[in-house]
Amino acid sequence: MRLIVGLGNPGPEYARTPHNLGFRVVDRLAERAGIRVTRPEAQAYVGFGTIVGHEVALAKPQTYMNASGRSVRDLI
Repeated sequence: MRLIVGLGNPGPEYARTPHNLGFRVVDRLAERAGIRVTRPEAQAYVGFGTIVGHEVALAKPQTYMNASGRSVRDLI
């Protein structure tokens, strides 16, 4: 399984900022692959599925950008 993590800051005030480009990439991948990234796990929202024949976990940490390493560590 491959883990794809999109970094960003939680909250609507950050939704369209450059810091949330990672969230937007994960959203686009999820949309194209039919994956719902809604499962709360390890301080992130996670979704599981298949992209181009590979099992993937898509994740959007719900910590602020500078603290995202904790969430990623727990996901790994």
